[in-house]
Amino acid sequence: MTVVHTPNRALITEAAAELLRTLQDRHGALMFHQSGGCCDGSSPMCYPDGDFVVGDRDVLLAVLDVGDGVPVWISGPQFDTWKHTQLVIDVVPGRGGGFSLESPEGKRFLSRGRAFTEDENRALDAVPPVTGAGYERGERPPANGTHLVAEAIDACAIPVK
Repeated sequence: MTVVHTPNRALITEAAAELLRTLQDRHGALMFHQSGGCCDGSSPMCYPDGDFVVGDRDVLLAVLDVGDGVPVWISGPQFDTWKHTQLVIDVVPGRGGGFSLESPEGKRFLSRGRAFTEDENRALDAVPPVTGAGYERGERPPANGTHLVAEAIDACAIPVK
């Protein structure tokens, strides 16, 4: 039997994980939902777990291994656009969007992306993503080791000219 390694669809930098731990201490269990644009741009919005209603067609990208686990969701139509990209949640100075919990901290979560390789895309195509409806039925994403990276550049290399 051949074991196919599927890459994590979402990662988090150590700096973002540190802020997330602070927010968990204050607010308890948390979740991310990658916003679809409009007023807040396209950014990972951090909410107390359960405060944002996940739809049946939303896709669970990962459960980040920070604290007791932080699910990262994205809308189904947006996933169709981003499915070839690994999402890396980072943190930068600034004000968070909308009602995202980091807003009062003077920091904001930011999505960075890395295009999956052809081999990674083939491996991911073999494992259907977990949707909100599937999650309600008990489906969970595969455990793929750590989701932490020291810095965004460790996952999203900057092209050299």
